[in-house]
Amino acid sequence: MNRCKAVLWDMDGTLVHSEELHWIAWRDTMANEGIVITREQFLLTFGQRNDSIIPAWLGSAASAERIQRIGQVKEELYRDLVQRVGIAPAPGVAAWLDRLHKDGWHQAVASAAPRANVDAVLEALSVDHLFQAIVSAEDVHRGKPDPEVYLLAASRLGVPADRSIVVEDASAGIEGARRAGMRSIGISHNGKDLQADVVVEHLDLLEPDAFDRLLNWSESCEAADLPW
Repeated sequence: MNRCKAVLWDMDGTLVHSEELHWIAWRDTMANEGIVITREQFLLTFGQRNDSIIPAWLGSAASAERIQRIGQVKEELYRDLVQRVGIAPAPGVAAWLDRLHKDGWHQAVASAAPRANVDAVLEALSVDHLFQAIVSAEDVHRGKPDPEVYLLAASRLGVPADRSIVVEDASAGIEGARRAGMRSIGISHNGKDLQADVVVEHLDLLEPDAFDRLLNWSESCEAADLPW
């Protein structure tokens, strides 16, 4: 039976609560550069691409070579923390990943993180076998809210945009999903206002049929001429 339905997962803040490990990595990396950043500065940039974050902190000292070097050092430190400290899935994530997989949904990671970070997190969670595609920072030219990351992820799965659901925790990601013509489920941390189709504090609170109901699944879709 053909299945043309997909879930596209953001990673940081959605699949995992990685904020603390990213904060430590950024704080220590920038301190080694002689620059002190506050937790508030970090939070304002969390989820953005490194080539957007670092220039804002370096100012006129932001040469391309320095941006690249700092980004590499920070990400290596982050991955080391993931391996040494460990990281757990966000509430409800593990159960939904498994359920969606068993129900025939195709799943992809659509993240602004470097591919090595995505691989490290999926390996730590032991869920890499549940994803049929990964789109990371190296694959796109524009960050969220540009829809490029989602459109590419859906394309790699062979699923139309209007049969894809984005799961996100950030306003920029939700806006990207809207621009891509996709439905969205927003994970609202601490009451954050998200303009998603469905908003919950964590995925444990989703109704059992939430994904199917949101997509308005139809039998005609199963007859689509798709590549699997």
